[in-house]
Amino acid sequence: MGVVQHPALPVNAASGQSRAALTRSAAYASIATALFLIGLKGWAAWRTDSTAMLGSLADTALDLLASVVTLAGVWYAARPADETHRFGHGKAEALAAIVQVMLIAVSATGIAARAIGRLIDGGETDAAQEGIAVSVIAMLATLVLLWWQRRVIRLTGSVAIRTDNVHYQSDLLLNAAVIAALVLDQYMGFTQADPLFGLAIAAWLLWGAFRAGADAVDMVMDREWPDEKRARFLEVLARHPELHGVHDLRTRSSGTLDFVQFHASVDPDMSVAEAHRVMDEIEERLEAEFPGVEVLIHPDPAGLQREEGLAAEELLPGAQDKEGSGG
Repeated sequence: MGVVQHPALPVNAASGQSRAALTRSAAYASIATALFLIGLKGWAAWRTDSTAMLGSLADTALDLLASVVTLAGVWYAARPADETHRFGHGKAEALAAIVQVMLIAVSATGIAARAIGRLIDGGETDAAQEGIAVSVIAMLATLVLLWWQRRVIRLTGSVAIRTDNVHYQSDLLLNAAVIAALVLDQYMGFTQADPLFGLAIAAWLLWGAFRAGADAVDMVMDREWPDEKRARFLEVLARHPELHGVHDLRTRSSGTLDFVQFHASVDPDMSVAEAHRVMDEIEERLEAEFPGVEVLIHPDPAGLQREEGLAAEELLPGAQDKEGSGG
């Protein structure tokens, strides 16, 4: 488990049903991997009596629980909109991610308590070769899972799978730390290495718990899209020759779904039917560039704007020149 970064969400390249199937497959894969690793690390923790290995086992056990929560989250988030949730159920993914963060904190606290006890007792580890072999196998299994999760994230932008992916990224570091602790303890005589590495793992997990909820909180709070994604959205809008300007653009994401609303300025002499045609054309272009996005457009006669402040800011490059030239 570890730190969630804040990259721009990718364009959702898969259809709604395909995204749901992909996120479920990633959740099932993480559950299967966690079950395999729990059995493997449980045996190794018993054989080595290593605090670092025990910490890695506890982390994997929490990973399993987190993966189950992720599966529940992506399953519920994939449900279509209904009468009580007109915007869909996508934020269930954010709630699942928040639960995972809580589990990270619990895991870290338990590992730290165990490591402090071992530091006081001065206990040594046993069977280092078995522990090292188990850690190497665990790293290989984790790498396979990470590859599949990253593919799913690239195609769906799922925040729950991204948080789960972070857990397993840091598992690589945890297993490397276990190997280092066993080598230092068994082969170099540094008997305090194991509990010290255990404390380091706990600190890493606590820091991850502090940071990992950022994406989920952003989604719950309806944070705007990243600047790069918004700029690309405006570039698509700017290509339409009959669009005079754009203002009051509002964007948000809910699970793997994107929602956008904005005011579009058009020729004031247009009929309602002509303005409707332009809006349909704009929506088609946006759908082609941002598959699955739900767009709500309010058409305005060019030059007639009642919004104030941030909502009144013109966002379309060259809009003034376009309006002045009459489109």
